[in-house]
Amino acid sequence: MAHIPNNSYPSDIRLLLRCHGEQLFLASQVVPVVRQLEEIGAIADEEIGAALAYLEVLWIDACERARETEAAFAALLQTDAKGDRLLHAEACQYHAAVRALRGVISQHVQQLIAPAMQPPEPSHQHQHATF
Repeated sequence: MAHIPNNSYPSDIRLLLRCHGEQLFLASQVVPVVRQLEEIGAIADEEIGAALAYLEVLWIDACERARETEAAFAALLQTDAKGDRLLHAEACQYHAAVRALRGVISQHVQQLIAPAMQPPEPSHQHQHATF
């Protein structure tokens, strides 16, 4: 049996896989819902509430994926004390790109969700309660 040298770097590969998974989830799951909600008339008025709720659930999942990606990045930084790392630069570049993508999408999600989370503004007109 031939001896295969151990030239894989688990922390690099773990980060690359986490970044890929997060990027794929954002692009295929979150972005289409954000685009539909931002496009006027793409979703019927009576379905906007359900679409916003769905976006919130997706965003919770996206935040968990982001935490896992950041944990993998932290692990990479801890294990990369010395030595030449073949995948280190690529993993760090991919992480930076996914982090930037996450930031842009987060702004869009927050703009959509934040108004839905706010209580309705009180009317400036004086209204009398009727019983």
